[in-house]
Amino acid sequence: MKKIALLMVAFVALNSCDNQYESNKNQAKKMETTDVKDTHSYAQFDKAYTTHLFLDLEADFENKVLKGIAAHTIQNNNASKIIFDSKGLVIEKVVTNDEGKEVEFTLGKNDELLGQPLTVSISPKTTRVEIHYSTKPSSEAVQWLSPQQTADKTHPFLFTQGQAILTRSWIPTQDSPGNKITYSARFKVPDSLTAVMSAKTTSHKNGEFEFEMNQPIPCYLIALAIGNLEYKSLGARSGVYAEPSMMEASYKEFEDLEKMIDAAENLYGPYVWEQYDVIVLPPSFPFGGMENPRLTFATPTIIAGDKSLTSLIAHELAHSWSGNLATNSTWDDFWLNEGFTVYFEGRIVEELYGKDYADMLSLLSYQGLLAELEELPKEDTRLKLSTEGRSPDVGMTAIAYDKGCFMLKMIEENVGREKFDNFLKTYFEHFKFKNLNTEEFLTYINKELPEVQQLNLKEWIYKPGLPSNCPKIVSDKFEKVEANFASKAYLNTPESTKDWTTHEWLHFIGNIDSSWSVSDFQSADNQYNFTNSTNSEIAAAWFEKSIRANYNRVYPSLEKFLVKVGRRKFLTPLYRAMKESNNLEKARAIYFRARSNYHFVSTNTMDELLNFNQ
Repeated sequence: MKKIALLMVAFVALNSCDNQYESNKNQAKKMETTDVKDTHSYAQFDKAYTTHLFLDLEADFENKVLKGIAAHTIQNNNASKIIFDSKGLVIEKVVTNDEGKEVEFTLGKNDELLGQPLTVSISPKTTRVEIHYSTKPSSEAVQWLSPQQTADKTHPFLFTQGQAILTRSWIPTQDSPGNKITYSARFKVPDSLTAVMSAKTTSHKNGEFEFEMNQPIPCYLIALAIGNLEYKSLGARSGVYAEPSMMEASYKEFEDLEKMIDAAENLYGPYVWEQYDVIVLPPSFPFGGMENPRLTFATPTIIAGDKSLTSLIAHELAHSWSGNLATNSTWDDFWLNEGFTVYFEGRIVEELYGKDYADMLSLLSYQGLLAELEELPKEDTRLKLSTEGRSPDVGMTAIAYDKGCFMLKMIEENVGREKFDNFLKTYFEHFKFKNLNTEEFLTYINKELPEVQQLNLKEWIYKPGLPSNCPKIVSDKFEKVEANFASKAYLNTPESTKDWTTHEWLHFIGNIDSSWSVSDFQSADNQYNFTNSTNSEIAAAWFEKSIRANYNRVYPSLEKFLVKVGRRKFLTPLYRAMKESNNLEKARAIYFRARSNYHFVSTNTMDELLNFNQ
């Protein structure tokens, strides 16, 4: 009877998957802007939508304000109004091309998550809408940094971070990934500073910079940075921007970038964005990297001195195909961006550094995925999410990244690498500069790669948890680490670890459990000085284990780390570990000192985690 009951439960669950798929099947035609129904945007795309955006703004560092015009060229479907997303913006006036006159506009009721709808009156003949506006110092997308918060300590700095729905806090726009637009811009900045964007620089003189992005992109990829920047070429179509004191280390760290681009092109077709540069931002940047076209934004925490953390750059480069070319239509389909990108990242790394190296990365990802499957609400462990009424950030977990990747690995295992590679080439070409949702992906892959119809893709996508046919990753190097750990060779014969990579050390630290005493932590620390590691990944992993074991020697270094580094990937587990180890007040005290150094993306998460009220 127990077996019959389990079979019935499985049948009902899979039936539920089928029903969810069938209910969305009518969405599976080729996505067009007018088809997009995005619960995180006020825009009504079937009535009117932006096709091109021109920004003409001045950066006022003294008052921490961007001020000027956002001019939208629109597709007008005989509409009497167009709606933009706006959050915390000061709208001064709106002018249309209808005889160049000011027109009526209204800002609707403010929603804490979505901001306000900006509704502009237009006529059926309107094709251009100019919004005169300014930001506020509290804009969630924009971080204004004092000289002391930068590497050089000499000049102020500004950067934006739009993903997922923060672009509306510095540009009045239709803030949905489902509408791809071209854009151009003109920025006036202080003479001593350089402006860069996710676009081609077409002119710069006397503190005025002009840019063009001629390929259509979702507006979350419109990005700006202003600071005391130098540039150094890495090859025919790549280079690095950094503050002067960071340039030498950054240049050495990224010297394989041209090889990465070549490897990516050999796998899945031409790189279409012409130039691929990386800018190393101040440490308050909340992510490891952001795949802004032509200009990846990167955290300085990946500068380890041995290229051991540059797989992150391979990840952001891979987004040039998955995410930037073929883009999720709404944030419920976020896995289409990240699952494909993690898979592609692994293939680039394998091509450049070998299968052993790629397997170590995959196994670390798998371990992280298992941990998040335990922590997340069950409904959020599906690939296709339901984020209506919630921040899209709830989908930025190992589910989208790693469960999505392992599904693609499973497909590769079953159909063969060569056939799967051929499919991916056609996939990226078919959806180039377009959007798609999960249902369209399923329809496309079932048609182009019919072998997958025998696989349980709908279970992977619509059911929580990890299906039984998840690929198993084996790493010989990690097995040797485990044997070393168990025998304590790392203490008795420390030379046995002399050739270990960052990933082997992360696996070592990951094996530390509750059996370790404070004296065990002390012995390992005396031998390897983990507490003062200059490798941010190793330091963060060690700090978390130490906090939970009450190895309090780490706290001075931990506090310095948390005050300096704003990367959310590190902040969340470290503050959570303090909270769960009865050190909440200590966590709040550190956070009080550090908070002003963090971007909104990080403070928004930490405020909630620590129940912190300013």
